[in-house]
Amino acid sequence: MNTQLLDGMVIFREVMKVGSFTKAADRTGHSTSYISKEINKLEERLGVRLLHRTTRSLSLTPEGELYYEQCRQIVQDAEELENAMLGRQVTPKGNLKISCPTSFGLTRLAPLLRGFADAYPDITLNIELNDRKVDLVAEGFDIAVRASQALDDSSLISRKIHSSHAVTIASPAYLEKHGFPTHPRELVNHKVISYSNIPSYNTWRYKDHDGSAIDVELESFVVSNSSQLELLLCLSGEGITRMPLFNLNGEIDSGELVELFTDFPRTSIDVFIVYPSRKHMSSKVRCFIDFLIDAMDEE
Repeated sequence: MNTQLLDGMVIFREVMKVGSFTKAADRTGHSTSYISKEINKLEERLGVRLLHRTTRSLSLTPEGELYYEQCRQIVQDAEELENAMLGRQVTPKGNLKISCPTSFGLTRLAPLLRGFADAYPDITLNIELNDRKVDLVAEGFDIAVRASQALDDSSLISRKIHSSHAVTIASPAYLEKHGFPTHPRELVNHKVISYSNIPSYNTWRYKDHDGSAIDVELESFVVSNSSQLELLLCLSGEGITRMPLFNLNGEIDSGELVELFTDFPRTSIDVFIVYPSRKHMSSKVRCFIDFLIDAMDEE
């Protein structure tokens, strides 16, 4: 067993938190030379350079960025665990790094953030809106929001926070010009816009009335990893697309878009919040999960 495994983590975290060896020395009650030696010993033990040093500034190397994200969480978890053991009231605080699909973040998550910030002013939210499947541990995320019919990563803990379904949509102008398909198989005669961040994006699967699958092989007019671009193209009459209902913001009700195949069974798409499987969950993660579940229940 490596008994030096955690040596230097607290000092390294403090150096990056305040941005200099001198300030870290003042905060920890050590000398600047002590701080420098601890960082040097840490780098020697790890076999990598963590910091770029100049007389005026410090910056993380790529290896340092990865190490800092993880060690910051480890130190914070240790502090919270110690507080819990000593019976202290733990105030959720710190940086909370979240990955969320772009459209869900803009239409569903964004309106809730002010309420969370008011309730937990000591938590800094670092939210990355993207439509790719991130590696939570390797990329230092605390939480990810994912939309799927089923999750496939058993190493993560998941909680369902929202239920939705897929809609096939087109603008009235497109339908007037190209015709109104009444069966999914008729899509082969239309211009379709597909989402590339899913497997087999050119195969659109529907359910028939008897529950059997209808797989429609398509040649997409546009393929994009952005659901926002899909929606914009669809609104401008460029083609038919398919996406979760939560990507929309009332465009069907307003008449800007028309939902197709409404007489066919709907394909469910659920939204989950996922996080690494840990025996000790930090208070900032727990309070965000609880807040989001409660807020979604109220919608």
